[in-house]
Amino acid sequence: MSGREFFTALTVAEALAGFRPARRTAVERVALHAARHRVPAAAVRSPAALPGFAKATVDGFAVRAADTYGASDGLPAYLDLAGAVRMGRAPDVRVPAGGAVAVPTGGVLPEGADAVVMVEHTAETMPGTIEVTRPVAPGAGLVRADEDVAAGGGLVPAGRPLRAPDLGLLAAAGVTAVDVHARPRVVILSTGDEVVPPDTVELGPGQVRDATASALAALVADAGGDPEVAGIVSDEPGALEAALRAVLPRADLVVVSAGSSVGARDETAGAVAALGDVFCHGLAVKPGKPTLLADCGGVPVVGLPGNPLSALVVFGLVGGPLVWRLAGCERPPPEPSTRARLARDLPSAAGRLDVVQVVLDGGAAHPVFGPSALLSVLTRADGHVVVPEPATGLAAGTEVEVVLHR
Repeated sequence: MSGREFFTALTVAEALAGFRPARRTAVERVALHAARHRVPAAAVRSPAALPGFAKATVDGFAVRAADTYGASDGLPAYLDLAGAVRMGRAPDVRVPAGGAVAVPTGGVLPEGADAVVMVEHTAETMPGTIEVTRPVAPGAGLVRADEDVAAGGGLVPAGRPLRAPDLGLLAAAGVTAVDVHARPRVVILSTGDEVVPPDTVELGPGQVRDATASALAALVADAGGDPEVAGIVSDEPGALEAALRAVLPRADLVVVSAGSSVGARDETAGAVAALGDVFCHGLAVKPGKPTLLADCGGVPVVGLPGNPLSALVVFGLVGGPLVWRLAGCERPPPEPSTRARLARDLPSAAGRLDVVQVVLDGGAAHPVFGPSALLSVLTRADGHVVVPEPATGLAAGTEVEVVLHR
């Protein structure tokens, strides 16, 4: 492999649109309490209508709406109190013409009623009689038996990570387990003779502890994956190819940290090319240009830049969406974000996507600059701003979207 890939670097959007591995993880059944953020393999439909019965949404009186028409403070409607509904039980009374039945929030709507008038709009003028001071329309103060979900209606769609409300709706329908895609196994390989394990007590000259692998594992977990930190591969010729051969059979995605920059010691492109097809080697993004995307026998491989900041930024842009895709999610859930105004001019080069770290302070976004070898740039930042490819920079005061770090 040569440096010519850099002259045809793809944009991030082009890479995400073009590099679309067909691989999907297996389907497994999990209990509802363990299903949050998992991706359903198929749409789940309701076995019955929800809530299953017409019920009151306010404390008040079940009535026939027609009996309240024209009611006002000066000319209330008088209704005979026919009884009361008890929670968790079927009503043993119906609403007759000119009558009313007391009903609590969540209580079953008694037969004959088509509305519920709020207790605040009533008064008991004498035992057994209430006056209504506001008219209600049919359907007011209640929900229909199938208003939440019709029988056979969709509860949750396939391909979207399950959220807390989804789990509540499934539970309401009596669904206690769901078929989801397994968490993608993401194997992380670090490379370089200078890289040593994080538990190394004393560093030798030129040595650095492997900080990137631990951070990448956390990003994989955030994207719903199951990370495996598989150790450090030396710069010995053939070592990375051998390591890839060893991990590919058990991986859904392989991430190679470092070694993807074009140079004399670059082993990643050659090792991957020996085992599969390189989709691209170079993205039009800063930081993170020397990024490699490949497919090795149906297993996608991402080669990341050696500098920690670059590696983490690029993985957030392309690696996270890949993990979600492998788990059956075509559109990854959006990252939390906020709006702010730039505190200073932000220069950029046209044709390249720039990811700039920022600190938020009182609605202002202050850019944080520093070499891509420094993780502290990320740890100081509250989030990042993306300067799109066509822009030649953003002026101070520009309102921007800040993607927040989790």
